[in-house]
Amino acid sequence: MLMLYDGDVQIFWILCGSDNNNAYLIISPETEESIIIDAPVALGELLEVAKNTRVKAVLITHNHRDHLDGLEAIIEATGAPVGIHSEDASRMPVVPDILVKDGDKIIAGSIEVEVLHTPGHTRGSVCYLVGKHLFSGDTLFARGVGSTGSVEELQRLYMSITEKLYVLEDGTFLLPGHGKGSIMGVEKKVYREFVAQYPDILPPIPDNPPNSLSV
Repeated sequence: MLMLYDGDVQIFWILCGSDNNNAYLIISPETEESIIIDAPVALGELLEVAKNTRVKAVLITHNHRDHLDGLEAIIEATGAPVGIHSEDASRMPVVPDILVKDGDKIIAGSIEVEVLHTPGHTRGSVCYLVGKHLFSGDTLFARGVGSTGSVEELQRLYMSITEKLYVLEDGTFLLPGHGKGSIMGVEKKVYREFVAQYPDILPPIPDNPPNSLSV
């Protein structure tokens, strides 16, 4: 398990789950309140750390099973409310306590989590932004994007990424649902190179991003 600390928040990052998932525990050093991002099975050491904090919410990026298999164990251990976007709520193993939407802010001590609705991988996929840390689920990976079931969904995914994620600061740290992390500036550079090759297929990163994605 890795631990990141930038002076404002502590982030514990563990590789676990049925598909080499990443799960995250974000802790406010000031109050020892925390938030868990995603709930794959076999959280192990991360859950042990979480038990020494006050878990204010378990926030789910999307409703695919590999991100949910450990949810009941987390609830049993922490009693924390569960949040997910309404578009993905119906396939949850438990009834969610919180239906998040684009622009929502979830607070735990010094932690402020902003919800970014990024449909494409699923209708209710969201990313969670905490300062300069982006928890991107299966929307955006280092050097790749999430899978989709149709050309239309792939187009929507790219619109979500360009309009919501690639407009973030270059120094934003990408923390995806699988695989290694990255820096947003690196991912933007790679994407712009692809756009230059396929300008008729891929949407550009907007110079003046819209306030919200039309869904």
